[in-house]
Amino acid sequence: MSISTTFTRFAAAIARAAGKPVTFAICCLLVVLWAVSGPLFGFSDTWQLVINTSTTIVTFLMVFLIQNTQNRDGAALQAKLDELIRTTAEARNFFVGLEHMDEEEVEAVRRQCEADAERAEAREGARRGPPQETLARLSRSIRTR
Repeated sequence: MSISTTFTRFAAAIARAAGKPVTFAICCLLVVLWAVSGPLFGFSDTWQLVINTSTTIVTFLMVFLIQNTQNRDGAALQAKLDELIRTTAEARNFFVGLEHMDEEEVEAVRRQCEADAERAEAREGARRGPPQETLARLSRSIRTR
């Protein structure tokens, strides 16, 4: 097994564990235990250093693990969306790989999509009636469920 595979599995396991309520509760308990032990250690510099060092190390390492998990999740989501775009007849294949464009190009595409959506809504709205009627119809159908 490669180091990349091992790290991916490790990062995913730690990210899953870190997101659980029991992990949060344990961390809160540790902080309370540390605080309660203050008088025992005379609120010394060493006592303070323990919590400062511990939280700094955990935070530092968690940044990398969470970033790794988010990178993989983002790439997987992007691949799924690309597949949907690629296999949908009406979709524009131009959107596949959009995440690799720079910020200005993505913003231009976003503005174009909004304009396309507004034009489509105007065409659809002419067939469906005013937006207020559509909203009222949706509202009624939600209440009857």
